[in-house]
Amino acid sequence: MSNKALIVVDMLNDFIDKKGALYCGETARKIIPFIQERLQDFRKRGDVVIYLQDSHDENDKEFEKFPKHCIAGTWGGKIIDELTPGPNEKVVPKKRYSGFYGTDLEKIIADAGVESIEVVGVCTSICVMDTVGGLANRDYKISVPVKGVADFDPGFHEFALKRMKQLYGAEVS
Repeated sequence: MSNKALIVVDMLNDFIDKKGALYCGETARKIIPFIQERLQDFRKRGDVVIYLQDSHDENDKEFEKFPKHCIAGTWGGKIIDELTPGPNEKVVPKKRYSGFYGTDLEKIIADAGVESIEVVGVCTSICVMDTVGGLANRDYKISVPVKGVADFDPGFHEFALKRMKQLYGAEVS
């Protein structure tokens, strides 16, 4: 049993593909090779890999704040082809920013005996930061590699990195 996990947050067509409903821009595309490397490393060691997948209902209240995106079962809500999950890797659909809200993420991590978690994906200031906050509230050792996260807004990205380091105690490198 591994005590390390990689959480890949919302690397979905609607955020990462130019045709996506909420395309995060080239900065999001640039993190793909880094995440591929991290996946390879974690898989080689037999560590836990978990994907978080924004997965909304057609009339989700979130669409009052953002355009419709990542509707469950649609192309936009699918994990990008470059980061296809492996056979024993968990995909956790979520309806809100934090990977913990209304999901079984906490149980998956606990059952796997995980102590240390690396978080990569999009958006730094939204789903990444809220999930990292949930991990911090559960006293996990957290790392967030700067090369592995991206955001729509460069200012929010920088703020989120600083907040995750200073408030949540994440190792941001």
